[in-house]
Amino acid sequence: MSAPTLADAFSRLAAGRRPHGIAAALLPYTASGAVDWKSFERHVVRTRRAGLDVAVNMDTGFGDLLNPGEREAVLDATRAALGEGVPFYAGAFAGDTADPAAGYRASIAAIARRGAVPVLVQCVAMRGLPAAEKAALYARTLEGAERALAFELSPVFAPHGEIWDDETFARVIEIPALAGAKHSSLDRVTELRRLAARDRLRPDFRVYTGNDLAIDLVAYGSDYLLGLATFAPEAFAARDRALAAGDPAFLAWNDALQHLGNVGFRAPVPAYKHSAALFLHETGGLPCDAIHPRAPRRPDADREILRDCAARLRALGAPEGAPAAVG
Repeated sequence: MSAPTLADAFSRLAAGRRPHGIAAALLPYTASGAVDWKSFERHVVRTRRAGLDVAVNMDTGFGDLLNPGEREAVLDATRAALGEGVPFYAGAFAGDTADPAAGYRASIAAIARRGAVPVLVQCVAMRGLPAAEKAALYARTLEGAERALAFELSPVFAPHGEIWDDETFARVIEIPALAGAKHSSLDRVTELRRLAARDRLRPDFRVYTGNDLAIDLVAYGSDYLLGLATFAPEAFAARDRALAAGDPAFLAWNDALQHLGNVGFRAPVPAYKHSAALFLHETGGLPCDAIHPRAPRRPDADREILRDCAARLRALGAPEGAPAAVG
């Protein structure tokens, strides 16, 4: 499929659309290296109250660094925080099984028992498979599943990630159980090709941008599942309301959030999770800035520029901090 022209891209711009926003939730830690469950539950509630859906056990939640029991504990904590019947999304992992489809199905079953929607996180066994084989693996994985999202992740985020070729995307979106796919190439042109293919092949399929360096892709037809949204969920919700209303305030909100994204998601990209913890600590959302012990960190000097990012959002009316303690 040929690359979209500039005219093709601009022709997609439209106000009056409310994107489906999902925040990939940070899993906070205590200074001693344990999961801070109370702060996690408060943050999940805060995100939902802001008007965004929540995704857990994603890259932002250190899903690839957790073992299956720890990921199930995250599912239970999320369900307890949100209450019964409130939807949420969760990363599904294949594990180290010889049959990735079987591994995924076990993870999907655990997610389904909590009433959540699985997001299939890529595994190393998928890398390099021909398009037909890769789509067949997804189809086997989702046998009997009601609804799921797929996830294509740039290797700059994690070594198990891979960006599909156009044929793979065209085959994957034909799988009925897949309602959408998170696209994290960090490349606008590739995502615009995804949107054009979606419009042509399956218009009800949702492309969830994971491009934290181009969050305005919601104005071009993407929805979003972003790690950046966990930094400031109320600001994202305000931006989305402005876009839906055709309010030019969308531009100011988006620019301020993009400034935060450029700081938080600069190289090395995986350290963005520490940027999230630093930002949430600085703005009162977390009691400390600790993250998973094996995750990369930012220098302490980042605090100053993150304070500037927070001030820019406050000037637009963004609140700080978290809601009252859960339970």
